[in-house]
Amino acid sequence: MNKSRFKKCAVSLLAPAAGGGGRGSGAGRGSGAGPPGRQGAAVRRLRPSPPPRDRKSPRGRGDAERRRRRCHGGRGQGGLRPRQPGRGGGARPRLPAHQGAAARRLKVHVLPQTVLYIADAETFSGHEECHEQKKARKRNSKETAIALEKLLPKRCQVLGLVTPGIVVTPMGSSSNQPQEIEEGEAGFALLFPKIDGVKIHTFHFSKDLKNRVFDESKFAEAGLKNNPDLRVVLLFGYNSWKSGATRFLHQIVNPLNEKSIILAGGQVESFTSLTSENNNAQPGDACGVVGLAFSGPQIQSATVLLDQDVADERTAEAAMQRLKAANIPERNTIGFMFACVGRGYRHYKTKRNMEADAFRKFFPNVPLFGFFGHGEIGCDRIVTGNFVLRECNDIKDDLLHGYTTVMTLIHLGSTKANQA
Repeated sequence: MNKSRFKKCAVSLLAPAAGGGGRGSGAGRGSGAGPPGRQGAAVRRLRPSPPPRDRKSPRGRGDAERRRRRCHGGRGQGGLRPRQPGRGGGARPRLPAHQGAAARRLKVHVLPQTVLYIADAETFSGHEECHEQKKARKRNSKETAIALEKLLPKRCQVLGLVTPGIVVTPMGSSSNQPQEIEEGEAGFALLFPKIDGVKIHTFHFSKDLKNRVFDESKFAEAGLKNNPDLRVVLLFGYNSWKSGATRFLHQIVNPLNEKSIILAGGQVESFTSLTSENNNAQPGDACGVVGLAFSGPQIQSATVLLDQDVADERTAEAAMQRLKAANIPERNTIGFMFACVGRGYRHYKTKRNMEADAFRKFFPNVPLFGFFGHGEIGCDRIVTGNFVLRECNDIKDDLLHGYTTVMTLIHLGSTKANQA
């Protein structure tokens, strides 16, 4: 996907923010959203002005004479007077592109404070061929991420991930059928505004090559310790093929597993953005973990694990029944699906969209987003109010899985989003 086309897609993804709602919105291939850039986007291209006419042509001389009369107040009047709005038939001055975009942004009722966007590897790497293809992919991903961040408010927290496949609910309605897109270009963006009683923040832990032991004081700095309102942590490991990556992920997950919180996520190929305020946070060649933390007493959440034995429609729906039994309110709730690349239609004997369809059957009005990755994080757990049900203990292998799917519900409460 070339850069100009991606910028159109990014603008189209941001369009729902103008609606003033407080829920995340997404777009993906096959979503029925129409061509990129044609969905009432918040930023539109200005039409180029027509080229000036030749003053030497008869028609050009007439235009020049009319302009002279307007500037001098008409035939037979002396002295200059400024052109007044609505008079003289003159065209309204055009704003520069950046000023026009800013003016249109004033019409947005709710601005995002946190953005999570996920796209497949083809979207970011493109199809360019060169001798240094790996470096070219990294350069293209960074340029694409910067182009997207320029469309967002400066203080907006941004977390961007690159994954092998995408799970997305098409734009238009939260009840649209979610799609498992295992091949081809696809992506989505979730825009979270400021919500009363809810705090969402990003975090990043990278492996220190000089120290094999992780400094757990960094948990407190990231708001993951000494935080009684912490309810949900979404974790995404990157560069998992690196030496020591699995051990480092255990060092992050195990201490958090002692908390009465929901842990969910998976292994991604890379991350492209971590907040517009910290452009130096790039994955490079090291391994690490990025994520989102959700804090607030009103947040309710639940997760279920679909293990390798879940291999047909009956067992997939049985797992969704367990999730339904958590009684998480469905209004103002987002669903996440983190699946192994080995599942999908190959695991279900060529039947596509099995798990997303099972989710929609039991949760008809909850949008579902997620990805296919290289490992999953999660277990059966419920956190709602003062009630906590956990079916996995603090043994390290209980949260890290392969060839599984983790389904997650996050309820953000009943309060309305507001403009900070």
